[in-house]
Amino acid sequence: MTTTTINLTDHFLIAMPAMADPNFTRTLTYIAEHNENGAMGIIVNRPTDMRLATLFERIDIPFEQPDFADLPVYFGGPVQSDRGFVLHRPAGDWHSTLRVSDSVALTSSRDVLQSLANEGQPGEVLVALGYSGWSAGQLEHEIAQNAWLTVPASLDIVFSLPPEERLAAAMQLLGVDFAKLSDVAGHA
Repeated sequence: MTTTTINLTDHFLIAMPAMADPNFTRTLTYIAEHNENGAMGIIVNRPTDMRLATLFERIDIPFEQPDFADLPVYFGGPVQSDRGFVLHRPAGDWHSTLRVSDSVALTSSRDVLQSLANEGQPGEVLVALGYSGWSAGQLEHEIAQNAWLTVPASLDIVFSLPPEERLAAAMQLLGVDFAKLSDVAGHA
């Protein structure tokens, strides 16, 4: 008997309207890693009130890039919510980086923040506190229970659109209007 395994790395997870977990209600999550051990992602449409300048002040990194100072810090998920994660392109070469593709990476080491503060690189970033994680088979089970829709990610949605437009834009990749999505779903 063969098992078909799906790999949702570099995909979006779109929370269905019936999502009961308040951490994920109306969220768009970018999956940075998905394998037999589980999955890891960052919620990309839930900015917090904190700005990058404030975060950098708190972690003692002098911030010299006014262009990035007012960017929001995001709630990336409920796991390790005191730890920073930077979704960025270009991927670059940092100490603790999960390379998602040739152009995109997720980094959790301080060197990427120092480069952002000093040189404004990498050029496109989403800085989040915490991440979203699933144990082996958990995400597949949740998808089978109609908790999520999935679609290959377009990072232009993450890096070019305001956070409040990202969920609807990801739905459009599927040809679906989020406002018309029912909270009852089925599989054909």
